[in-house]
Amino acid sequence: MNARLIAPLAVLGIAVFVGVFWFVSQPDPNADQFAQCRASQIAGGAGSIGGPFELVNASGETVTDKDVITEPSILYFGYTFCPDVCPLDTARNAEAVDILAERGITATPVFITVDPARDTPEVVGDFAYNLHERMIGLTGSDAQIKAASEAYRTYYKAHEGDDEFYLVDHSTFSYLVLPEQGFVEFFRREATPEQMADTVACFVESA
Repeated sequence: MNARLIAPLAVLGIAVFVGVFWFVSQPDPNADQFAQCRASQIAGGAGSIGGPFELVNASGETVTDKDVITEPSILYFGYTFCPDVCPLDTARNAEAVDILAERGITATPVFITVDPARDTPEVVGDFAYNLHERMIGLTGSDAQIKAASEAYRTYYKAHEGDDEFYLVDHSTFSYLVLPEQGFVEFFRREATPEQMADTVACFVESA
């Protein structure tokens, strides 16, 4: 090969290599930044769950999701008259929050009632505070509760009975929500506090 052509071709080869390397090394804009943290498959993707809500806090003030979710939060839909499932699940969530605190990560446990008829702001506030001093208790009108429940694709249905004593069937997932990203993961009842804390930490560190 003509020596005069070698240098230009070498430069061209280097330029092509650098260009290909740069292209390959660029992050995929469609990649899931939390892929290594996810332990569950969500039909329709994470974006199909969660969204804005408007509820009432323990002080009787109307608040939105922006007011409530100011840091990593674990949401649970239940009711204060629940005889067993809700106290166990929310206590587990509170323990996960304490484990995270020991690791230097702050998170907020949130309890949203699906029984607004009995769960007044005062009732839901006392229930939440007795479980954890950082837990936020939320209630609202029937329409507000229904809208929040539908946003998170939860289920609830009250049994027939008198006005004071009745049970409410409801789903039992807990939802991890980040302020900037929104809903990112859900936890089943069998998840331990330590497992929840590990997962929350992964999402927080990857955000």
